[in-house]
Amino acid sequence: MPTLPRRRLLKLALGGVGVAAGGLGGLFALRGAAPEVSGLAVLSPHEYRTMAALAEAMFPGGAVGGESLDLARAFDGYLADEAEWARDEAKQALTLLELGPVIFERRLTTFSNLAPAERIAHFTRWGVSDNGLRRQVAVGFRKFLCLVFYDQPVAWAGIGYDGPMLPEATP
Repeated sequence: MPTLPRRRLLKLALGGVGVAAGGLGGLFALRGAAPEVSGLAVLSPHEYRTMAALAEAMFPGGAVGGESLDLARAFDGYLADEAEWARDEAKQALTLLELGPVIFERRLTTFSNLAPAERIAHFTRWGVSDNGLRRQVAVGFRKFLCLVFYDQPVAWAGIGYDGPMLPEATP
C-alpha cells in the first residue's frame, strides 16, 4: 500500500481546510447583512430576520399580518424565559431554516432572501418532508406562531371569535 509523503499530506489537509472555510464563508456571504434590531433579549439580528420572514409567510399582509404584529419579537421574548438548552435548540432551528434552501434544495439563496411565495412553498415542504428534523422544526414554529398570532384580539374577527366570555379582571 503506497503512503503519502508528509508534505503532500499537509497540502491536502490544508487544502481541505481552505475549502471548508471557503464554504462557510460562502454561506455567511449568502446570508447577507441583517438590519440592526434594538431590544432583543436572545435572538441575533439574523435570527430575528429569519423568524420575521417566517411570520410574514405564515400570516401575510395587512394590519393583522405577521409583520405588523411583530411575532418575531414575541418569539424573542418567549425564549428569554426559557432554559439555555431550549434557546440553543431554537436558534439552531432558525439557522437550519435560514440555510434550508442551500442545504436541502441546493439553491444559492437563504430563506430570508426568498420571495414571499417561495418562502411559503419552502416552509410547506418542511411540514411534509421525509426528514423528521425538518418536520419537527416546521411543527414547532407553526405551533408557536399560531399561538401568538391568534392570541391577538385583532386576529379574532378573522376566525369568528368574539373574545373571552368573561370580562378581564381590573386590578
